[in-house]
Amino acid sequence: MPAIQLDCRGLACPNPVLRTREAIEGNGAEIVTVLVDNPAARENVSRFLGRFGFCVDVAERGGDFAVTGRKPESGASTCEIMTEEDLGKAETKILVLIGTDRLGRGDDELGRKLVFNFVGTLKEMGRDLWRVVLLNGGVKLAVEGSDVLSGLQALESEGARLLVCGTCLNHFGLLEKKRAGETTNMLDIVTAMQLADKVISLT
Repeated sequence: MPAIQLDCRGLACPNPVLRTREAIEGNGAEIVTVLVDNPAARENVSRFLGRFGFCVDVAERGGDFAVTGRKPESGASTCEIMTEEDLGKAETKILVLIGTDRLGRGDDELGRKLVFNFVGTLKEMGRDLWRVVLLNGGVKLAVEGSDVLSGLQALESEGARLLVCGTCLNHFGLLEKKRAGETTNMLDIVTAMQLADKVISLT
């Protein structure tokens, strides 16, 4: 069974995922061990391997993480980063990208109230709301103590998929406080934008 080890420590997002994909697709690896040096990369690589049908184990080694994916003996079929199931049943696939924890400039308190109202009103898009992507300061909306956390969780329960930038969570020291959405990487975000029928950006 072909095995490969990748040292992705020190690589910025989404390079650990890109190198993992290359090992799977280009080299036909059935056992892949990826060394990373932060929790966001650990989650991104683990989730990526899981989507390709690998059984995933993670071991911590002196502050680094060894993410090992093993292909089951039966040989599960692989899938793309975004599958048909990911596409959902939306009539129009709208992706909303939020890069801030407040809307507009001039008064921060007003901006926080506006983003609260905005998230609460997104449900009016119905099934057309396909993805909500949180980047930069927007990731603060998905963490413990956020005023809009319950609104984001409600959107998830109604079928919208919430993607939260792992690099951004790491930057703000919020990875362990995330309470909504899935930690993701720039490759998934760009792929989602490519698949969307419409992208609405708030930064």
